[in-house]
Amino acid sequence: MNKDDIRLTPISNGTVLDHLPVGTALRIIEILGLEKAEDAVTVAINTESKSLGRKDLMFIEGKALTKEEIDKIGLIAENGTMNIIEKKEVKKKEKISLPKQASGLIKCVNPKCITNIESLPTKFTLTQNPLKAKCQYCEKTISGEEIFKAIQ
Repeated sequence: MNKDDIRLTPISNGTVLDHLPVGTALRIIEILGLEKAEDAVTVAINTESKSLGRKDLMFIEGKALTKEEIDKIGLIAENGTMNIIEKKEVKKKEKISLPKQASGLIKCVNPKCITNIESLPTKFTLTQNPLKAKCQYCEKTISGEEIFKAIQ
C-alpha cells in the first residue's frame, strides 16, 4: 500500500450503502437525519468504482435501516447496494430498488393538493425511464429531480 493511500475502517455493526449515484450521499444523510447520529457516519463522495466509474459510498455505524428509509433511498439511488454488517461480517446484501408506490415518502409540490391542506399522507404512483411520480390525490406529476428535493 502506498503511503498516500487512504483506507476506510470497516464498521462493526450497521449498514453500508454502496454503488450510490454521485451526489446522493449528502441528500441521504439529510433524509435519514444522520447529521445528528450518535454513531459514526463515514461518507466517500465521487470515489472510483470499477463498475460505475464514479460513486458515493456510506458507512453507517450502529444503524439498521427501516423499510421506509430503504424506500426513500430507493427513490434517489435505485440499483445501489445495501450491506447489513454484524460483528464485522456482511450478514445480508441486497440491491436497493425503486418502491412500487411512495406513500408518505414524498411531499406533493402542488400547494393546492389536499395533502398540503389537511393532514393526509401523500400517495404517489411511480414510473421509470424517466423517473416520475404522480400524486393519487391531485394527479400532479413530478420529475425525478423534483422527487430528489421533495423526499420527506
